[in-house]
Amino acid sequence: MKAGALELGHASKTTKSGVNRGMSILDLFIRIIAIIATLGSAIAMGTTNETLPFFTQFVRFKAKYNDLPTFTFFVVANAIVSAYLVLSLGLSIYHIMRSRAQATRIALIFFDAAMLGLLTAGASASAAIVYLAHKGNTKTNWFPICQQYDSFCHRTSGSLVGSFAGVVLIILLIFLSAIALSRQSLNH
Repeated sequence: MKAGALELGHASKTTKSGVNRGMSILDLFIRIIAIIATLGSAIAMGTTNETLPFFTQFVRFKAKYNDLPTFTFFVVANAIVSAYLVLSLGLSIYHIMRSRAQATRIALIFFDAAMLGLLTAGASASAAIVYLAHKGNTKTNWFPICQQYDSFCHRTSGSLVGSFAGVVLIILLIFLSAIALSRQSLNH
């Protein structure tokens, strides 16, 4: 009977290590998807522009992302988060090899939370501008520009979707790291 109990305890530790390794692989996978979402959002917004002719061929109205400082902040925030996520891939791979690493998981939670704040700020501020572009505000005489600049508005809206997807993915990363840390502290 005692030999069976020892074997069961050994299998339990192996299973827990395997679960932590699986969580680390999931962490790596989510980081790669988050890189694609945030980098894609930065590129989509950064290359958004549309020119409309006005009366004649020589007078044109142009809409570019950098005409609005909020969109510039959005591009910079998404680019910073993308760069961070690329750099954090090394630690994510390290966690696959060393599933019991705690200090680096704590560091990732801290930096993931900081990047979550930055990404949320950029996406939220830009969402307000995109909303005004679509709906306008008649009380302040801000007319919706998306009736004229349709392509510009579609690209900015799509860029926001990618950025908010990045927000959700980073929240998942924080949860995964917190769960992995709590599992490690319960095992000790």
